[in-house]
Amino acid sequence: MPNKPKRPCSYPGCPRLVDGQYCEEHKRLTDKQYNLYGRDDFTKNFYKTPEWRYARKKQLEAHPFCEECLKEGKRTKATMVDHIVPIKQGGDKFAPSNLQSLCWSCHSRKSVEEGSRFGKKNY
Repeated sequence: MPNKPKRPCSYPGCPRLVDGQYCEEHKRLTDKQYNLYGRDDFTKNFYKTPEWRYARKKQLEAHPFCEECLKEGKRTKATMVDHIVPIKQGGDKFAPSNLQSLCWSCHSRKSVEEGSRFGKKNY
């Protein structure tokens, strides 16, 4: 199956062609801006704790491929660990049953659908 054609990075003025939304340089920049200005203090601090880093490491070791991509028959390396039920909606912070391994693309899509990153917050 052919790949989609590359498109310009979505960052204003960047002409680089990419598969996703941003080139690597601007993805890091937009993520940094989101982490600085878009996240609340609890979230900023929680994802830096040794407990979370350990749980994340164990999840990625146990499930190294994106669980959403696997459902579609694709094997994509997971880079994110997502809470199936968000913490702010009562989801358990560390329970393996509430964690799933996702690639960046699937995690971003889920965040948009939940409204937790780019849309109105449902909390």
